[in-house]
Amino acid sequence: MNTTFVSEAVRQHDLRAHAISLLGPLVAAAGLVWAILQPSRITLLHPRGQGFYWLAIEPPLYLVAAGIVFTVVVARPLLADLESHRATTR
Repeated sequence: MNTTFVSEAVRQHDLRAHAISLLGPLVAAAGLVWAILQPSRITLLHPRGQGFYWLAIEPPLYLVAAGIVFTVVVARPLLADLESHRATTR
């Protein structure tokens, strides 16, 4: 097998793994930035007259939660699967 092809395949796996591992933290960071840029969206800062729904169910909080869930539930098993696949193809 051509070594150029093998090194290119390894580089693509590394890029893919880095992209997958960065998706969750980037989404969570986007939620934090959104919360900072629009503090009026986070009613925890001014909870006067607000019920639980308005305190807990906010779009920036959803975005942070989605980033964390993606990292834990999707990215970690997917990266482990990519690594095991890469180990078996060597």
